[in-house]
Amino acid sequence: MRVRKLSVIFALTLFVAGCSSQNRSSIEIEMYNPAGDALGTAKLSEENDSVAIKLSLTGLSPGLHGIHVHEYPVCEGPDFKSAGNHLNPDNKEHGAMNPKGTHLGDMPNVEADSSGKVNAELAVQGATLMDGKMSLLKDEGTSLVIHEGVDDGLTQPAGDAGDRIACGVIQLEEAAEKNPPSDPSEDGGEEEKE
Repeated sequence: MRVRKLSVIFALTLFVAGCSSQNRSSIEIEMYNPAGDALGTAKLSEENDSVAIKLSLTGLSPGLHGIHVHEYPVCEGPDFKSAGNHLNPDNKEHGAMNPKGTHLGDMPNVEADSSGKVNAELAVQGATLMDGKMSLLKDEGTSLVIHEGVDDGLTQPAGDAGDRIACGVIQLEEAAEKNPPSDPSEDGGEEEKE
């Protein structure tokens, strides 16, 4: 009888745990400009040893733009500095061309076409949507930030990519409900110069 009770308790524990956890295999986030206008979406999905990101955006200036995962799930305008620095759990230097790099949040530049559209697929190598040190959902999440200019892949601390022109919060729905997005037109905090 005791074994049966323990089995029932164990089964109920697993059921409750399964109900309270969200599917982390994919997440879709909205991207906004500093004025709070929606630019499109980024779809994140768990892959082997990376998180794939599929961008579908409009309203950017034509050309190449730096894109990074930043450390905080906050996108407050007008400068999105509230997103913090690049996600860097291993305390490395910035840049794909840097032998001491890269930050976990570093990615290749994306290109907006002549009409300002971006349809691109990227990967955050070494990242995960699951729990752990390399999670994009650590604590209450992170953010995806697009910059005005090109990330040169080397300049410290952030690639000399210029102002932050688009931002989207990467977090689970339950965290978003606890911390609704701020008005993107509000002033943000201070951080390192891009």
